[in-house]
Amino acid sequence: MAAGIQLPGNGDTIDLQQQVARLQALLEASRQVHSTIHENEVLEQVLRIVVRELEMAGAAFPSAALLYGDDPMATAEAAPPLTWPLEDRDGRCMTELVVAAPDGRELTLYESDFIEGLALQAAVALENARSHKRNLAFARVQQDLDAARLIQRSLLPQTLPSIPGYSLAFRSVTCYEVGGDYLDLVALPDGSLIIAVADVAGKGLASAIWATSFRSAFRAMAVTGPPLDELATRMNQHHWAEGEEARRRYLTAIFLRLHPDIGEIEVVNAGHNPGFLIVPGAEPHQFQAAGTPLGLLPGMSYTSERRAFPPGSRLLFYTDGLTEVFKGDEEFGPERLMEQFSLCSSQNADGILDALWNAIEAFSEGGPQGDDMTALALCRGTDSTEMPA
Repeated sequence: MAAGIQLPGNGDTIDLQQQVARLQALLEASRQVHSTIHENEVLEQVLRIVVRELEMAGAAFPSAALLYGDDPMATAEAAPPLTWPLEDRDGRCMTELVVAAPDGRELTLYESDFIEGLALQAAVALENARSHKRNLAFARVQQDLDAARLIQRSLLPQTLPSIPGYSLAFRSVTCYEVGGDYLDLVALPDGSLIIAVADVAGKGLASAIWATSFRSAFRAMAVTGPPLDELATRMNQHHWAEGEEARRRYLTAIFLRLHPDIGEIEVVNAGHNPGFLIVPGAEPHQFQAAGTPLGLLPGMSYTSERRAFPPGSRLLFYTDGLTEVFKGDEEFGPERLMEQFSLCSSQNADGILDALWNAIEAFSEGGPQGDDMTALALCRGTDSTEMPA
């Protein structure tokens, strides 16, 4: 008598030759279902194997609307359908295989055992296919974000104007691939220079889109040379008129108009962090907000503040990413930023930004960046000092 293997739970046995044949068939079926990385193709392979190899009347994955042969669900009222769940590695059911036996008969031990093994292999192949699909989708998104990052970097000023006796520099580092910080400058025919530093509410791609929209409006308005308070008022109304989504992405902004020939600056702060001004022989000054953020409320007006910018003066505009840096529960804060700016020995704008970034990194002790960080420094040399642009 041929040796056999008794299955647990009943007295049935499978002849060793049948067992070998079953394993060979399962190996071939496994090869077929693992031969593709597309989800529907995995499921279609399973249905073909069940109907063709096992000669079932039909098989289906109802959740995927896939059917091969007779519809097993058509006889569901007469007899409960034969089902096998395809579970992921965490035991969650991804889909369910439903089989219709020929003439509604019961499955043999071999058939039932084969389908169970096939379902296990199909579950692995299906989870791999879904993982591959997610990876492809992520790669496409990452590719788009990388392109968006390069585009956004290209929209920052590529060259800075050379102003005799003055030093100007900026730095902008996004938290993610793209961000909502904005910095720009427009040189006017009369020799003055308009600068904007702004921060869109939120972070990431949505904020970056509105920062780009802000850039277009700012450049179109600034090039006509309006008074700075009028520029802020018009920018506020423009952003408000863009609609509900724009209002949720309001901007804080601080504007500067530099008159280098007479050594004077004009500043308008629209709900932004205070700008810092250090003039030799005077107490440090802060340009506090003179109105609400842009796009938050309609019909707002703004006021400008004029200040002398004599030789030896320094100015700093920044976004809150510089101050909202933490070491545990302790925040770097605007007071510490102002102190570092006041104590900085460099009279060069690039040197000032280097010193501030070093101070922030030392404070955070290498912690992750939590927000977009943008800053602009403007310096005026002493009468005996040639300032690099």
